[in-house]
Amino acid sequence: MSDLLEDHAVAEAVFCPIDVFDVDVIRDDFPILRRRIHGKHLVYLDNAATTQKPQVVIDAVQEYYEQQNANIHRGVHYLSELATHLYEETRQKIRQFINAGSDKEIVFTRGTTESINLIASSYGKAKMGPGDEIIISTMEHHSNIVPWQLLCEQVGAKLRVIPIDNDGDLVLEEYYKLLSEKTKLVSIVHISNTLGTINPIKEVISAAHKHDVPVVVDAAQSMAHLRVDVRELDCDFLAFSGHKMLGPTGIGVLYGKEALLNAMPPYQGGGDMILSVSFEKTTFNELPHKFEAGTPNIAATIGLGKAIDYLLRVGHEKIAVHEDNLLEYANEALAAIPEVRVIGQARQKTSVISFVVDGVHPHDIGTILDQNGVAVRTGHHCTQPLMQRFNVPATTRASFALYNTREEINHFIEAIYGVIRLFK
Repeated sequence: MSDLLEDHAVAEAVFCPIDVFDVDVIRDDFPILRRRIHGKHLVYLDNAATTQKPQVVIDAVQEYYEQQNANIHRGVHYLSELATHLYEETRQKIRQFINAGSDKEIVFTRGTTESINLIASSYGKAKMGPGDEIIISTMEHHSNIVPWQLLCEQVGAKLRVIPIDNDGDLVLEEYYKLLSEKTKLVSIVHISNTLGTINPIKEVISAAHKHDVPVVVDAAQSMAHLRVDVRELDCDFLAFSGHKMLGPTGIGVLYGKEALLNAMPPYQGGGDMILSVSFEKTTFNELPHKFEAGTPNIAATIGLGKAIDYLLRVGHEKIAVHEDNLLEYANEALAAIPEVRVIGQARQKTSVISFVVDGVHPHDIGTILDQNGVAVRTGHHCTQPLMQRFNVPATTRASFALYNTREEINHFIEAIYGVIRLFK
């Protein structure tokens, strides 16, 4: 394949890990952070919704369309072989990134939502029937609730829910009680997109496996903040999205243990997921292509590979230290404001603060902060059952990434004081 890369203007970069984390140097890699919003410097604190993209990711997507654009896997011409190489190279990067056992265990999807729907539609329909139970938690994103509700309606199964305490931690004792011979699947979020809670995933998985129950991990919020090792966790499935880890939108990953994926029927029919087709019978392709029907998002896949390179270069350990410091700093600043109440103070948290301000609707907060150049998220964050648990209609959520700074948090806190003064 090396001859394919000879004319490749920007061959695969060799990223050496950085020695010292310098947030100013990091910020220079993200062109959007130089924008001004309503005449103010952009303070982007909506990273749980989507992260911004470093220049290397933007360049990779542009270069694909300018220099490499072709469909993959079926072509024998130069561009098709080059695009196929770059596409499959990203699959290898992801396998190494999460320490999967084989490239066959890495299935490309549009994102976490499609990955979970794939499991529900393929594994779920094949394995579950009347009276069977699926366990999720109170803090799940709608994408890890609705697919299971639909499955339950279709096959007659029941949804069981792990409660959480007032701090936003799972009540593990109640989880253990829910596990039974009726349990056929556990699907659990790794990091809550609303609370920032880091769930004890290894304990959840270990308990389920004692009952021979497979576990799905929603890792949408994990990949930009923590190093995830699927073999260490021993999870059966894991889903994540590229756009929440510095990559493009429209690309995601489903990891599944090879034996489970092999036993599952295809999710969609069409090109590239077949070996042969006749009007009498279709023979399906091998893993992972059995689950990748049609032309994929090739450009976004290549961009995701560059995002992984970038995260590895900076280092998850350095990112975690920086983000934990930001979280502690922001928590202390908000705690000093009497009108503010933070929702969720779990023992293990990362990068997310949800809060309410007495007498002020979150949408008003978000609008006023936007006028100050501060981008936050307001609403129920696709976690309406969680909002009901804490008896609030909505919250304001600030979420941090590796490129955020204390100065930005200061600006955010000043804007919160401005909101309170205005409504008083």
